Order: sequence, then C-alpha cells, then structure tokens
Amino acid sequence: MQEARACCVQVRSYRCCRLGSPAPLMFVVMRKLTSQSHPDPLSVSLQQIEYAAKAAENAGTAIAIKTKTGVVIAVEKLVQSKLLVPGSNRRIFNVAPHIGIVSAGLIADGKHLATRARSEAVSYLDNYRFPAPVKTLADRVAYYVQAYTLYSSVRPFGVSAIIAGLDDNKGPQIYMIEPSGVFWGYNGCAVGKGRQLAKTEIEKLDLDNLTQKEAVEEAAKIIFKVHDDAKDKDFELELSWCGPESNGVHTSVPEDLRNEAISKAKEALDDEMED
Repeated sequence: MQEARACCVQVRSYRCCRLGSPAPLMFVVMRKLTSQSHPDPLSVSLQQIEYAAKAAENAGTAIAIKTKTGVVIAVEKLVQSKLLVPGSNRRIFNVAPHIGIVSAGLIADGKHLATRARSEAVSYLDNYRFPAPVKTLADRVAYYVQAYTLYSSVRPFGVSAIIAGLDDNKGPQIYMIEPSGVFWGYNGCAVGKGRQLAKTEIEKLDLDNLTQKEAVEEAAKIIFKVHDDAKDKDFELELSWCGPESNGVHTSVPEDLRNEAISKAKEALDDEMED
C-alpha cells in the first residue's frame, strides 16, 4: 500500500511538471547539483582562454617591426637566475629559412608552437615544392592554436606568438596569433607586459623610411624603455632580422650590431631620465 502511494506521488509530481505547475523541490535541487557538477563547456573554454591570455600578458615583452625591405624581431628575455648561461633558453626561433617566430607567455608552449610551425613549413614545401608564404604559415598555426580551445581534453596555449618573415611576392610580413587562435597582420606589433607602451613607441616610427639597421636600433630602444627595473628581473635582449642585409634569411642580428644597438638604447634611456 505504501509503495502504491509513493508511485502515485511520483506520477503526480511528474504530471505537475508536465502541466506547467511549480517543480517539486527535489527536482530543483537535483537540477542545481547537475549544473554545478557539469558546468557549461563554453564558459569553461572562455575562462581557459582568458587565463592563457593573462599568461601571455605577464611575460617579457616581444615586438616586431616591418620596414620596406625586411622585418626585425626583438624580445625582452627575463633572466630567471644569475646562474643561467648567457644566450641559453632562446625565445626567437627559425621555422623556415625566411620566417621566424617569437612568443610571450609560457616558454614550453612557445617552443611547441615553433616546432609545429616548422612541421607546417616542411609539409608545405614537400607538397608544393615552394617555400611556405608567411600568411599561409600563420594561418595554419592559428588553426592549430584555435583547435586547442575546442576540446576539454586539452587546454589553450598560454602564449601570444608573432610570425614574421619575407616573401618573394608580398615582401616583408608580420602576423600576431592570440591564444584564442585569432591572427592579424601588422606593420608593427607587441606582446607581453609592456605591449601598450611598446605599441605607442612603434606608432611614432616612420616605418616607410626606416632602414633595417635603424629598425634594430629602435627595437632595442623600445625594449629597454618598456623594461621596469623596479619590478622586473634582469633581462637579455634577443634580436633577429630578415631582409637584404641577411640575404633574405631569418637570422640573429650580428653581435657587433647588437652591442651597438644596446649601447645606443642605454644612452637614449639615460638622456630621457635626465630630462
């Protein structure tokens, strides 16, 4: 008899829900518990992308400048320990003879993206017997980054990456890839904690009339200017370029030119502080 009454109560509760009556308390509680144990996948994905963007925003500053003839890449590589060998743990990588990549954020993620970009460049060369255009390579890497925002089994990459290089047809090009997988073309861009000030300084440059050597010097000045000695650790300046001066190959800036650019950047910073 008691079992029959329990069945009647369950049937009535179910009918009340179907007829639009207020849901039973247990039904409401179970619905809340279900929503808490199984959160909205979209909201979780957006939160992960925001966390990835914060990782990129709190890293050392990286910039890229495009001139008429080539591109220059510079990065503020924060030194985590005085025991590190100078020049180790590089942040700028070659992905093709004419293309380089730099990232701000988690170092391991940046290295993984560089490896993926190399694989895409080799795949394009094998299939088409022609070096991969900068935009095509940036597009493929961006799709790869975006794919890691779609599934719960993986997390977004905690980096913002800049791909820069020289095409035979379109000349120098720069593309920035965000942690969400969105990418844009730029004449000059910056990522990392000093990106806002760096962008302001890049906008002041006359990029159309800038030589590559001048671009190297300006890039060094910008990195030294955005570095905060009071808050940040010591840093090493990495510089690379791709253009006529490097025979169309992406490579590190020669050491003598790098030292000259660093010296001028320090002088400019001292003069600005005195004023």
